[in-house]
Amino acid sequence: MAPMTTSTSPTDPQTPLSPLTVGFDLDLTLLDTRPGIKAAFEALTAATGVAVDADLVVRRLGPPLEQELAEWFPQERVPEMAALYREFYGVHAIEPTLPMPGAMDAIQAVHEAGGRTIVVTAKNEPQAKAHFAHLGIEPDAVVGGLFAEGKARALRAHGAGVYVGDHVGDVRGAAAAGALAVAVATGPCAPEELRAAGADVVLADLTDFRAWWEGYRG
Repeated sequence: MAPMTTSTSPTDPQTPLSPLTVGFDLDLTLLDTRPGIKAAFEALTAATGVAVDADLVVRRLGPPLEQELAEWFPQERVPEMAALYREFYGVHAIEPTLPMPGAMDAIQAVHEAGGRTIVVTAKNEPQAKAHFAHLGIEPDAVVGGLFAEGKARALRAHGAGVYVGDHVGDVRGAAAAGALAVAVATGPCAPEELRAAGADVVLADLTDFRAWWEGYRG
């Protein structure tokens, strides 16, 4: 497997946007992480005695972990709980995670065209990379720890002319980067929400990506 590059920093030079460089979100765009996330939050409940509604958590995936934890724990405990959750995540969440329908074909379609694929996610970077290594999926770069408009930094640094995500925050991140915002209705946001947020294209899921991609390139 080719090595994946690491996070960009605010001082990294920006690359001209390329229509053949495509960014993807991770949770519920490329990968179905819901079973593992639910198991990790259930382990957190067992360890802390705080009754986190894991089913509710997986219905609203997208924002950073710390934002979700702040719904259940006092703010001063959030860093501690984030560290503990990530320990449980490594144990419970890598194995059961599977690609979303069409995900592997979407990455292959970009590579077949001579393009590059960049994963930009709010998930912490080491565990994001662990998912792809486990599944044998090979994006050209993975950048973690970024949400919504914050994703624009990585998209610009890698010259991504297209960004694909399932959340309105992904649409805002694409817009902030000047990239084409392609939304998939496989996460917590309905198609009309994605369009209202400014998505340029809304697909039902990534099984529609190849046909769209070929038309876009043409």
